[in-house]
Amino acid sequence: MPCTPVCTSRGRRDGAADNDLVVGTPSTTPTAPRDAAVMARSRTDPQAFSAIVDRHFAAIHRYLARRIGGDRADDVAAQAFAVAFRRRGDFDASADSARPWLYGIATNVLRNDVRSERRMLAAIARMDRTGAEDLADEVERSLARADAASELARIAGAIAALDPDQRDVLLLHAWGELSDGEIAAALGIPVGTVYSRLSRARASLQRASSDLSNTEQS
Repeated sequence: MPCTPVCTSRGRRDGAADNDLVVGTPSTTPTAPRDAAVMARSRTDPQAFSAIVDRHFAAIHRYLARRIGGDRADDVAAQAFAVAFRRRGDFDASADSARPWLYGIATNVLRNDVRSERRMLAAIARMDRTGAEDLADEVERSLARADAASELARIAGAIAALDPDQRDVLLLHAWGELSDGEIAAALGIPVGTVYSRLSRARASLQRASSDLSNTEQS
C-alpha cells in the first residue's frame, strides 16, 4: 500500500524550501492554520493531512485505548486515520476542529472490532480493587462516581450490557470529552438523540449499581 500522510505524519524538515510559512521576524511565532484550512489544502496537497495526524492522533488513540486496550488501539487508530484521509473531501469546512469528525470515524471503525471492546470490559470487570486504581481514577472523573474503585466492576459490566448506540455516546462524552453538539456532529445524529441516549445510558448504569448494591446488602 502506498505511503500516505498517515504513515509519514512528521513530514520532512530538510530545508526552508519545503516550508510554506514565512516568518516576518525571528521573534514572531506563526499561527497554525485552522483544521478546516488544513483539510481544504489536503485535497490538493495530500501531505498537508500530516498536520491533522500530528494534532489529533494522540487524543484519538487514547480514547480507543480506553475502550479496547493499547495494543488494539494502535491498529484501529491507524485504520481510522486512513479512512479520514480517504474521506477528507467530505469534511465540513465550517467546523472549528477536525477532532469530533475523527472521533466519529474512529467510533465507526471500532464497531467492526466490537469483540475487542467486550473483552476489554470483561477484563476490567474481573479486576480487583488494587489492580484497577488507575482506571478507577478515570471513571471517577468522567462518570462522577462517589467510590469509583469499588464501583469499577459493576460499571464495566453495565457498560458492556448497554445498547451499542448508547455506549458510543456515553464514552464519547466521558472519555472523548466531547460536548453533546460535538457528539452529534461525530455520529451524524441530532443533538436531541445524543441527549436521550446519554440519559438512558446513565440511567442504566445507575440501575445496575443500585441492583448490585441491594444484592450485596441482602
